[in-house]
This record gives sequence, C-alpha cells and structure tokens, in this order.
Amino acid sequence: MKQFFSILLIFLLAATGASAQELQARLTVSANRIGNQVDRKVFQTLQTALTNFVNNRRWTSDTYSANEKVRCNFLLSIDQELGDNVYKASLTVQAARPVYNTQYESPLVNFQDNDIVFRYVEFQPIEFNENRVQGSDPLAANLTAVLAYYINIILGMDYASFAPRGGDPYFRRAQNIVNNAPEGRDITGWKTFDGIRNRFRLVENFTDSRFTPVHDAIYTYYRTGLDQFYENEEEGRKGILTALGFLNTVNQENPNSMVLQFFFQGKSNELVQIFSRATPDVKQRARNLLTTLDITNTAAYNNLK
Repeated sequence: MKQFFSILLIFLLAATGASAQELQARLTVSANRIGNQVDRKVFQTLQTALTNFVNNRRWTSDTYSANEKVRCNFLLSIDQELGDNVYKASLTVQAARPVYNTQYESPLVNFQDNDIVFRYVEFQPIEFNENRVQGSDPLAANLTAVLAYYINIILGMDYASFAPRGGDPYFRRAQNIVNNAPEGRDITGWKTFDGIRNRFRLVENFTDSRFTPVHDAIYTYYRTGLDQFYENEEEGRKGILTALGFLNTVNQENPNSMVLQFFFQGKSNELVQIFSRATPDVKQRARNLLTTLDITNTAAYNNLK
C-alpha cells in the first residue's frame, strides 16, 4: 500500500511563509502576457503584498500546528492592462489534503477563475474587511475579495473532509463575500447572471440544502475512503464508491451542477489509480459512475477494465 501512494504522489506544493497562520501558500503573479507595458517591479511588489495577505492573516479562530496548515497554490495571471492601473486577470487555485499515515497529498481544489478585473497602484494597501467587502474603491477591493472567497472555499473543503459538515462556516463566509461583493461596470463573477460557472453559483451549491449529499461525499471520500487505504484498500475503495454514490444522487436531481465539476477537477488520475487495482465488479461500478459524473475524463475512466 505504501508503494501505491508513492506512485500516486501527483500534487506536491511548495511552501512559503514561515509565519503562516492556517495556510501554507505559494502565490505567484505572472505578467508575461502584457509585455513591457507596465514596469515589472509593480507585479513583484503585488506578489509580495498578496503573499503576506494570504499567509499572515488569520482566517479562522482555530490554532494550527505547522503540519496542519493547508497547502495551497495561487497563480494570478495578468492577461491585459486596461488603463488607469486596471488589469484583467485569471486566477488558478489549488489546494491539497494529506492522506492519513502516508506521504501522499490528495487534490482538494483545482480551479481556474477567468473573470477577475482589479485596480492596483504599486504599494497601495492590500486590505479586506468582511463587514465592508466593497471598500472605498470596488476595483481595488475586488482582488482581495476574490482571494478571500477562494480561501474560504479551500478552508470549507478542508474542514468538510475531516468532519461531517465541518466546512459549513467557511462556505457561509464565502457566501457573505458574494452577497457583499464589489460592484462595478467591469466587475463580473459575483452575480447569478454572470455566466453559468461563477463564484455565485459555486457557493450557492455549497450552501443550498438540495446539495447536502455533496458534503456527505466530501467527508466520505477523504475520511472513510482515502484515509482508510493504508490499513485496508478494499474498505477505502468502498468508502470512495459510497462518496461517488452521494454525488450521483446530486447529479440525478441537479444535473450538470457546478459543484460536481468543481469536485472532480484534478482528481481523474487519482481515481484511476485507486480503482486500477480493484476487483472487476468494483471497477465496473466505478467506471459506470465516473463516466456519468465526470464526462470530461471519460476516456481515462474507460481504461478501468
């Protein structure tokens, strides 16, 4: 079993920030797409400021030891300079969760948000206030609001993976950010009508009672699935099949939900490895569920024979 997890090690994130609170985060700002239109030092300053914001702010009231901090990775890609120190960007968010009694870390979040517009002037304060998300300048406040939103989503997923409904307080905080999000002509992603895959819809799925089985699936997948593999592979697979059953219930009642796509992003390699050593009947059950729930990776799951 130890060999299984050493082969499966696909998601190792570098750590930065010795003074980190709940998060052990690496944040990178990439501005390669906008050439030399803006002094590169501006983005280096922004990267340092955002790294401090993410790693040094307390996001929960809990006390974390060094080995409990949530490993995560943020890549802010500046796509366009719109003038007046305003930028259009995308944000890739990744987080991992350690699996009990192994060196393996399972993908927890792997998502890209392409709808980010923000204002930044070098050395401006990087601020976020849960009670006044808009700030005095919505465009300046939008970037920290987006980061705070995804940090709460990460914490929600992490807590939910260790305790039933453990992530609820953080999903509610993310919902509060959505409800009070910055508003402006170029700001998108916070409203129900901002496309079919946006921040509003994701947190709505996490907080709507119709999606209760999703929370059962998160806990079961990690705690009674992956965490059992070291001691008993068969029981671990059984737990993961149970989790997939919860997700299938959601899919039948709310097909093509954003939260289902969110859950499966970055997990296909892990799932194929998990079930590749299963018995033929378990492989078939897994294949039937996975090709229904995660259509994007159907080809990979069809190899489970």
